[in-house]
Amino acid sequence: MARKTADCREFPSESGCTLTIAGEEEEVVRAASMHAIDVHGHDDTPELRDQIRGMLKDEAPVPA
Repeated sequence: MARKTADCREFPSESGCTLTIAGEEEEVVRAASMHAIDVHGHDDTPELRDQIRGMLKDEAPVPA
């Protein structure tokens, strides 16, 4: 299973957040949701988690 990433740098914010979260999809959605709520002031909704899930990207493979 490919690891997923969520990268705050890809979205404009007043704070200039640079956090990147990587892991299995459900881990990233959970952590990114908590971050969005705590740091960026978003509401804790199913729509937020759906939006985060939609923005996830596959993590680039680590060179051997």
